[in-house]
Amino acid sequence: VQLQASGGGLVQAGGSLRLSCAASGIRFNSMYSMDWYRQALGKQREFVARITPDTSTNYADSVKGRFTISRDNAENTVYLQTNSLKPEDTAIYYCHIRIFGSDFWGQGTLVTVSS
Repeated sequence: VQLQASGGGLVQAGGSLRLSCAASGIRFNSMYSMDWYRQALGKQREFVARITPDTSTNYADSVKGRFTISRDNAENTVYLQTNSLKPEDTAIYYCHIRIFGSDFWGQGTLVTVSS
């Protein structure tokens, strides 16, 4: 299983980025929930958003109303649309999937929000 994250970059406060995570080596990708986490420098990794197989979603309070998670099962890809970005959103963003109790992580994509 491989997860390839992309879409990060440098953006001013108030801006937007669309992060992507392409999954490979997984059959029936639509059977699994997929998540985004993030880790800021010197802090623990934290949950950001999840999308379930039936496309239900949930979000961390800190991003609710600003971020939107979605998935394209045909493309085995999950997206995170990040709007109204704040400097405190600066972090490496990781996609994650759990399959039969095993955790798989992408390599991360860096989002830097300048004030």
